[in-house]
Amino acid sequence: MARDEKCCRYRDRVRALASLALVAAFAALAAGCGSVAGSEPSAGLAFRPVVFARGFESPVLLTHAPGDPGSRYVVEQIGRVIRIDTRRRRTVLLDIRRQVEFGGEQGLLGLAFHPSYARNRLFYVAYTSSDGRNVVARYRSKGARAVPSSRKILLSVPDPYGNHNGGNLVFGSDRMLYTSIGDGGSGGDPEDRAQDASSLFGKLLRLDVSKPQTSWKKAAFGLRNPWRFSFDRLTGDLYIGDVGQGAVEEIDFTPASSPGLENYGWDLYEGSQRFEDTPSGPGKLVFPVFEYGRAGGNCTVIGGYVYRGRARPAERGRYLFGDYCSGVVWSLRVSSGAAKGVRREPFELPGLTSFGEDAAGEVYAVTENGVIYRLS
Repeated sequence: MARDEKCCRYRDRVRALASLALVAAFAALAAGCGSVAGSEPSAGLAFRPVVFARGFESPVLLTHAPGDPGSRYVVEQIGRVIRIDTRRRRTVLLDIRRQVEFGGEQGLLGLAFHPSYARNRLFYVAYTSSDGRNVVARYRSKGARAVPSSRKILLSVPDPYGNHNGGNLVFGSDRMLYTSIGDGGSGGDPEDRAQDASSLFGKLLRLDVSKPQTSWKKAAFGLRNPWRFSFDRLTGDLYIGDVGQGAVEEIDFTPASSPGLENYGWDLYEGSQRFEDTPSGPGKLVFPVFEYGRAGGNCTVIGGYVYRGRARPAERGRYLFGDYCSGVVWSLRVSSGAAKGVRREPFELPGLTSFGEDAAGEVYAVTENGVIYRLS
């Protein structure tokens, strides 16, 4: 999940970049990349965390379902999906704990509802199976619960090392289903999977779920462990939080207008820093729009969402993201392909595992201790 193995193994080898306490500029960035802004937001601009719900077991995602605007759905890494209705009552939509290998970066990791869920009741989950595979499965719900017999496996790939499983599931504006299973794990991508055109590892994968007989296509190359990516619901632009090896955490950005195919660089580069001299895979090399280092206890980027809610009109268009270890939360805007107005929000959420978005575009933060906050 969000906690990468390097959290423990590489911390002592981190190269000192800039002091987080001073929020100075981080490592030198490639052309067009952003740097960290040094000013704190004024009270009128800052997001604030307000407890929305608590008492979940290892939550890793909050999302919503089309046709069910007042509810939120929480993914628990142990293997459950919990529905919270408008009165904050909870029911279990799905319980596959017996099928899920839970622990570390393994477990139930992703959930996406079909754009026509209100009509067809189809939803999709990504998990590490008890027999050691990265799985994407489709279910159908009836009433408030999934129908176990409706399960259909859409992707099943061996999990070679147990870490770097990605596991996010998102529908794009093209109604395609997107996922990534990371580079397969270990450290340094030892089999060079991320740049290997024949491998599904280290890629952004896309599936046309409207076709009964179809296969996953490679939409992008060069990802290490993308722990949460999202599409801006207004523009269709893609934002990816890709976890670094030992020095650099990165945010990748691709506009909806891009003709593709992008290559985000791993393991040729870690962020904008050269990492290995290995053959490049297909695609146009794209450097991060923003990156940061490991000072101040940072260790794992947590990708988030572009805010499109109504509660904070002045903040619409800001992308929120954070770090698992330090709990620091930042926001920024992307303009002409560059990060602008980067700011550190005036709170920390240690153990941050994910962000979430409801039907109205309001953004939430999920923490491993079972508390979910609305960023109000």
